[in-house]
Amino acid sequence: MSNRSLSIRPFQTKDEDALVELWQLCELTVPWNNPHKDIARKLKIQPELFLVGILEKHLVASVMAGYEGHRGWINYLAVHPDFQSQGFAQQIMDSVETALRKMGCPKINLQIRTGNDKVISFYQKLGFTNDHVVSLGKRLEKDH
Repeated sequence: MSNRSLSIRPFQTKDEDALVELWQLCELTVPWNNPHKDIARKLKIQPELFLVGILEKHLVASVMAGYEGHRGWINYLAVHPDFQSQGFAQQIMDSVETALRKMGCPKINLQIRTGNDKVISFYQKLGFTNDHVVSLGKRLEKDH
């Protein structure tokens, strides 16, 4: 655990290249989700819930959240591999959870790819539990 604190702020367009690089380093990008399109979409809806963590002028963390009036959602939580296990993921999650609570959000949902036990363990340490539900999805956009 680090004694250092992240400077956490909303995403700014100047962060885009560094952010996509971070997501790629953390293996969060997949061929069917274009990260630049995901960023553009998020900037249109609740951009105040799209946070980055800065450490010594370098973007090292991110989280993208949303709230539609029933549940909050977490996406793209990332911490640069060189800075993992230092408490930064918890710091940025605490920030976004505070913002969601202020909006009246009663519960947060998130999805983790099957087999990603390290990430599942991290979220369990933050108090998340398995809801024992099946997650289904349907692509509305065919081109990535």
